[in-house]
Amino acid sequence: MDLFDGYPAGAAWDEMIEPDGVRVPYRHVYDTLRGLSADELMARADALARSYLAQGITFDVGGEERPFPLDTVPRVVTADEWDALAPGVAQRVRALEALLDDVYGRQRVISDGVLPRSAVVSSAHFTRAARGIEPPNGVRVHVAGIDVIRDAADTWRVLEDNVRVPSGVSYVLSNRRAMAQSFPELFASLRVRPVADYPRRLLHALIASAPDGVDDPVVVVLTPGVYNSAYYEHSLLARSMGVELVEGRDLFVAGGRVYMRTTGGRRRVDVIYRRVDDDFIDPVVFRSDSLLGCPGLMGVARAGNVTIANAVGNGVADDKLIYTYVPDLIRYYLGEEPLISNVDTWRLEEPAALEEVCDRLEELVVKPVDGSGGKGILIGPAATRQEVDAARDRLRTDPRGWIAQPVIQLSTVPTLAGEHVRPRHVDLRPFAVNDGENVWVLPGGLTRVALQEGQLVVNSSQGGGSKDTWVVGHRRTPPPPPEPPVHGELVVPVGVPRDSDAADTVRVQSEQQQQAEQRRPAAQRQIGVAPC
Repeated sequence: MDLFDGYPAGAAWDEMIEPDGVRVPYRHVYDTLRGLSADELMARADALARSYLAQGITFDVGGEERPFPLDTVPRVVTADEWDALAPGVAQRVRALEALLDDVYGRQRVISDGVLPRSAVVSSAHFTRAARGIEPPNGVRVHVAGIDVIRDAADTWRVLEDNVRVPSGVSYVLSNRRAMAQSFPELFASLRVRPVADYPRRLLHALIASAPDGVDDPVVVVLTPGVYNSAYYEHSLLARSMGVELVEGRDLFVAGGRVYMRTTGGRRRVDVIYRRVDDDFIDPVVFRSDSLLGCPGLMGVARAGNVTIANAVGNGVADDKLIYTYVPDLIRYYLGEEPLISNVDTWRLEEPAALEEVCDRLEELVVKPVDGSGGKGILIGPAATRQEVDAARDRLRTDPRGWIAQPVIQLSTVPTLAGEHVRPRHVDLRPFAVNDGENVWVLPGGLTRVALQEGQLVVNSSQGGGSKDTWVVGHRRTPPPPPEPPVHGELVVPVGVPRDSDAADTVRVQSEQQQQAEQRRPAAQRQIGVAPC
């Protein structure tokens, strides 16, 4: 039985199947899949799920831990497509970096009339406690996840920005290892750009952000703990970089410095890659009931004696109202035209826009400006009359809290559905790392897929899964960053190979992570994992 029998020609732009047949970048993948029976493909899918469950790569659904769905059909992006998309992602990160430096500094963008003051100060994530804090190398956005989609016209568009505490890169790394083991025949014949360099790139950027005068910086990953939904990612990144994974209770402030408790006594900390939200990072400044952060941490950061990555206060750049101004911000700060366009968006603070949206709610998408995970979204064509009426009341009551966009038919990629493959909608989150000199974009990124037919919300919390994203073809790779220094007996980082042979990369990376684990202090907690 042909897995592609009855594959429908949907309303969306399909990345593999076109009216005249199979698109060129997917032909080898298509031929390989057609050579498998439904039972063979489902057996590989079951093996992937069992592997993820054994590793703790899970997510919570109604209190039940399930393996994070990794679809067996990869998403393919050509080298030419990627070499056009990645600069647009980097451009956006540079503009957001300039915006954050400005709004927490002189606020020229406001005085020059490019961005309304009200849009900034009314943002739920504009953090006044961050004003005046100067990062040692000027970087606030060390890691960014820029969500992009492909529309029905085969055009890339930015859907939203994530420069606060972006997550999901662990799935990129884990998906690649799993797919290399499940489809070695494809990796043997296609030139797929590797992703294993990400931990080293991230560590290089963190070390580059260390306070002035620190020649041998100590980097840690700060996690809320094992019950956090992204703990698996925190643990994986710490191991891959060869640095300590700590909780708030492991840190303390003394003499204007931050230290961590170890079995050998206290040890100074210079850079904190934090995966704790702003509200919980310092109970002296933010929520006094927080047990997840370190009291006094913001004071040390203000004194320039520790770097917090990503910087506190970055969330203002994630605000979906600010998102509507980013094309203007690119022109203002960089003097360039945007390389990737936004999705058309209504600002509901504008009376005419509010009235138009309220009249057309049944055909639009409405999103909260500070929402995440697909929560709070109203898709007008799929909503009931009661839901539309309730949304209209919310918009009129709080227009600043919402934006509206047309329904975008996200592109589709064939996805295993029972005994067949069927088109399912996808988006893409490329990850960018900023070291202060360059913005490097990880080849591919996290493709999220809506597993239900016709579903446009791709988030895992809404029943979505992921695909391994393959950038194939010629490579234009800049020289790698220099190797970071060695801290005593702890080699930083666990060297991530640049070998393009994916199977060998998996083997070497596994061995190196085991070596790093053996070097970790006995007091280091490694109990359980949880999903992004």
